[in-house]
Amino acid sequence: MKKWSGGMLIVALATILIVRYSLVGNKVIKRQKQSAYDFFRNHHPSDKSRVKDNGSLPPFQNKVTALKNRPSEKPTLVNFKGLDDLYGFRNISVEKHKYLLAWGQMRKLLSRSDALPETAKGIYEASVAWKDFSAILHNKEASQASIVNISEDRNCPPFVSRFRKTNSSNVTFLELPCGLIEDSSVTLVAIPHGGQGSFHIDLIGSRISREADAPIVLHYNVSLPGENMTEEPFVVQNTWTDEFGWGKEERCPAHGSVNSLKGFMLDGLALCNEQLIRGTVAESSNARSSESLTNVSRSVHASANFPFAEGSLFTATLWVGLEGFHMTVNGRHETSFAFREKLEPWSVNRVEVVGDLDVLSTIAEGLPVSEDHELVVDAEHLKAPLITRKRLVMLIGVFSSGNNFERRMAIRRSWMQYEAIRSGEVAVRFFIGLHQTMQVNVELWKEAQAYEDIQFMPFVDYYSLISYKTVAICIMGTKIVPAKYIMKADDDAFVRIDEVLSILKGKPSNGLLYGLISSDSSPHREKDSKWYVSEKEWPHDKYPPWAHGPGYIISQDIAKFIVQGHQEGDLKWFKLEDVAMGIWIEHFKNSGKEVHYISDDRFYNAGCDSEYILAHYQGPRKLLCLWEKLQKEHQPNCCE
Repeated sequence: MKKWSGGMLIVALATILIVRYSLVGNKVIKRQKQSAYDFFRNHHPSDKSRVKDNGSLPPFQNKVTALKNRPSEKPTLVNFKGLDDLYGFRNISVEKHKYLLAWGQMRKLLSRSDALPETAKGIYEASVAWKDFSAILHNKEASQASIVNISEDRNCPPFVSRFRKTNSSNVTFLELPCGLIEDSSVTLVAIPHGGQGSFHIDLIGSRISREADAPIVLHYNVSLPGENMTEEPFVVQNTWTDEFGWGKEERCPAHGSVNSLKGFMLDGLALCNEQLIRGTVAESSNARSSESLTNVSRSVHASANFPFAEGSLFTATLWVGLEGFHMTVNGRHETSFAFREKLEPWSVNRVEVVGDLDVLSTIAEGLPVSEDHELVVDAEHLKAPLITRKRLVMLIGVFSSGNNFERRMAIRRSWMQYEAIRSGEVAVRFFIGLHQTMQVNVELWKEAQAYEDIQFMPFVDYYSLISYKTVAICIMGTKIVPAKYIMKADDDAFVRIDEVLSILKGKPSNGLLYGLISSDSSPHREKDSKWYVSEKEWPHDKYPPWAHGPGYIISQDIAKFIVQGHQEGDLKWFKLEDVAMGIWIEHFKNSGKEVHYISDDRFYNAGCDSEYILAHYQGPRKLLCLWEKLQKEHQPNCCE
């Protein structure tokens, strides 16, 4: 009986334990069915301090945060074609590595599956250029001889020209070994014969592989009236790539929709000359009102407005502006054409004129020119000072393109002469992608050796890839040459370093974004816009606060957050680098850190005004002029 009772007691105790365990288990399960707020609070500490106890947020932040913090998979690693070739440093000396410091830490960032648009193209084209160029660098002795030889055979000339077409193929061409830059121009003096009814001027880009044809950066096609003099003359502008074929053509005067061209401006110039438009309208009106008009009279009327005519000598100048290409004929502006993505003026290496016309002369001038650094008298004074401090006050990363030689030299001779920079308190480095042309890379490498202020980037300098440079600057300012503040600037910006440092002394040293801040901006949804952003790229109606790209400053803690966030795949890429910085800082803010947005309207993002701290769109001459005025007048006055 006792044994039986003892057994029953054991069974009863076991039963109680099982029931109790199941009840506790149910309570645990219930705790797991928590709110979204509790889930993110427990699993994402970075969001904890963003949300108040009641879970409320400001309306804009609440909407954006809910979308941004939605769980998503981290990007995977992709080995883009050519990436391995860009990191084959086996035979490159330590001495040469100092120009590749940021490059060496970019591989993982460039290998992400969520890479920026055109990353694969930019990496592959860079690998082709690097493979050829590194062959020179691998052997020190061969390197020195080869660079000199190449420099002598194919330097970057200030102009190239050709007089009188001597071939019988109706093709005149000019080779442009170092591309085009802002204010470069191509001038053609010719007489159309009109037999074929048209001629065209093509700006040809670099051919990257044997399988692909070279892109046409601009196709400028002129259609004359023809032999019967009944057709209306017009100009068509377009682009062509091996990948996509012909783009969307732009016609002047616009066929059937003359008024559609009115109001559109590029660099302050009309896309199509108003006189051409009015001439077409008047001609059509006259034709409708009087059928007795003869073909000859119509032709004479058309030629009065249309700049090209059979048998008439013309001088046409195609020049590079800030936003696009512009054509002037016989001293009058005729057409403008906006740069298109991946088809930028620096990539042009050939001009072709094709058609039935007598070409008297063709000249390209204002071309990018690199200085002979061995002949520069003040070269040592322009050379970047050695960095001896453990921590700089500020690192300035200047975005530049390979063939912008004159801009960089003007910066070295102007605002890089501030005492804070010469003493090593502030360091300036130019961040430059590889060029498609060997000669530009050769000249660029010689420039890096002469001044030791250049950091190469492992991709070709397409506009859509510049956000990589932003992170590269943050890497440089946190891991390579640590700095209290990191500044980004463009190579056509003048920066008053003394004033910037003076202002920073009274500003927070953590969580800082300082510049001209936009707090209420929306993405551009027009597909033809240079800043077009699709719904997929940014689904919200507004951007978080961001500072305009010509120049802004962040604190080191933000830079560290950005570097870590991209290395771990927690931050997403965005192709507009200044807006991208604002988005990443919003994530920094979401992590519980305080952000100090300090806007200063003396950071001019489109020109210069008195009392400026930063002046934008300043060419080499204006950069030097601004510096001279500061030295003589001791006042920040502009050079207009």
